[in-house]
Amino acid sequence: VQSNPVLEAFGNAKTVRNDNSSRFGKFIKVKFENGTGAIHSASICNYLLEKTRVVGPNSEERNYHIFYQLCAVSDPDLKEDLALPAAGDNAITKAGGTLTVEGVDDALDLKET
Repeated sequence: VQSNPVLEAFGNAKTVRNDNSSRFGKFIKVKFENGTGAIHSASICNYLLEKTRVVGPNSEERNYHIFYQLCAVSDPDLKEDLALPAAGDNAITKAGGTLTVEGVDDALDLKET
């Protein structure tokens, strides 16, 4: 199972400068043994850097990729079950004014996700 397509779909967006800009970060916490200084344990926390992008992408930008991928579902039964509109009919996906990215197939990317 590949995790990268999932992380990119939920954490990346098209910006004016980059078609696949990462919107998430990682915080690494390392604990050390008292006295010896040896590493005792570590943990990684993933978090979104720009939660405001969900409701307000800038002009000429897209929201998170997953929204456009879901709107590109071609299976009519799934589209009906999930009540998925076309990207141009959805306030979240049309907010930035850019519905597509050159060279990106949202339906194909959803299958990989």
